[in-house]
Amino acid sequence: MATWNFPTCGTDGRRRAGWWATLLLGLLLAGCSDGPAETLLVDYQRRLAGALALAPPSPGRPTNIAAFPEPEARLFPLDESREGMLAVFALRDCHIANLIAARNNQLGRVAAPSQRWLYELALWRRLSGCWNTEVPKRLGDADRTRLARLTRSKTEQLPRASWNAVFDSSEWVGSFSRASAPLAPDALSAVETQLPALHYLREAVLHQFDRRWPPDSATLEGHLQTLQTRPLTAELLRALLLAEQRLEEASALLETALANGTRCTELTIATGHDRLTRWLDGLQRQSRRWLLGLDRLIEAQLVDPPPAIVAYRQRWLSLEADQAPWPALEAARERHRGLREAMIRRCG
Repeated sequence: MATWNFPTCGTDGRRRAGWWATLLLGLLLAGCSDGPAETLLVDYQRRLAGALALAPPSPGRPTNIAAFPEPEARLFPLDESREGMLAVFALRDCHIANLIAARNNQLGRVAAPSQRWLYELALWRRLSGCWNTEVPKRLGDADRTRLARLTRSKTEQLPRASWNAVFDSSEWVGSFSRASAPLAPDALSAVETQLPALHYLREAVLHQFDRRWPPDSATLEGHLQTLQTRPLTAELLRALLLAEQRLEEASALLETALANGTRCTELTIATGHDRLTRWLDGLQRQSRRWLLGLDRLIEAQLVDPPPAIVAYRQRWLSLEADQAPWPALEAARERHRGLREAMIRRCG
């Protein structure tokens, strides 16, 4: 059984302060330049324009992702266990008194969402385990009814608690921060660093009713802290959005050249297209892996996502919806590829 280390206000505050300090530094650095992804894309536009004897486009302002849904729209309400001391004492053979006391004290009330889930998990295990022993037979009618009610209530509530453990954590919400920059071309390996966190959270959700699975507070918090190192979801989505926008602007150059009957002899060697293609291939491959990890984690949940999360997932995280960043970039690349091939045939 795990040890429930409820974080203090100071600890929770330091976690949030560390996140915002990292975020602020990223914003300051982003403000000093256009960013490596933007530099690569604009350089390609300029080279392409030169090969086509056209003026380079004026890059439009990059699109940002939408704000992550507010707590009241993304979380499930959880009923508190309010049992008097006499009632808890009557169920003393179930060994729940210390858990309820820890949850109701000052530290328990300000515990991080992940720690509150571990509490709910431990309480459910003790109640359901107690119900399947000889203890109920020794209880009076009122206490047996109370035990049955508590067990049923915690069984129904546990999936909502596990959802909230993820979607109410500052580490998870921070991953979707709009105050972020597109992921740099040389930072795609960040997906390898953070994917194990998604895998562990999914395993925790899938095995929450499996008594053979040992919950571990330190492991859970370690994976959440990995997510805290950078807003990876937002960085990937913003890189996809930026790449799509700049490719569409580059495609407009090709359309103009084709319409004007422009001839070019250096399109295949002077535009830096191969370097751009390697980055876009890596970006799509790694972002697909990350988005699939998010999707599998959400699908593993034993509750239906709130409508606000359903809408956000469809608009920003989908690998199939046309308006979502990943499919939109795929379509933009296909269109740009067709225009380049048409231009190369003309230049041949």
